[in-house]
Amino acid sequence: MNEQAIREAVVHRYPDTEVVEAMGDFFFFACGQLDPDRRMPFATLVTSDPYERVARLDRPGVFRLNVGVTPETYRALFGELPRGDGSAVVETGHDFAALDQLMPHPTYAPMGWIGVLNPGAETLQTLWPLLDEAHARAARRVRARANRRDSGA
Repeated sequence: MNEQAIREAVVHRYPDTEVVEAMGDFFFFACGQLDPDRRMPFATLVTSDPYERVARLDRPGVFRLNVGVTPETYRALFGELPRGDGSAVVETGHDFAALDQLMPHPTYAPMGWIGVLNPGAETLQTLWPLLDEAHARAARRVRARANRRDSGA
């Protein structure tokens, strides 16, 4: 699948999603997260990464779909979360340039992010439950913030 088809599939599956494009990358936000200082995407689709080169996103047509999962889900997939602060590539033993393979995110794995370069149809089917989890988690955070705001907390 190409990046446009994946973007359209995500928006179709989660109609409340706001997609923000920045420098050719796409950020998926749940349920109208309006405060730009406090919002966090549940998924991203990136076509370049000036901060890490290990994925080799500079190859023609290569992109990465990233998903923020719970620590429990990350552990079930890959074992313990690696140590790191998201500022450097972490060592997980994965080939971060491999296409169509679910793996930890090269830099954000310590925060529970996973990714796939150019996911195929079968891999995308594996990703849907993970995207469902990430979207539901983001929607809960948005509702909780709205409830706090509405209650004056």
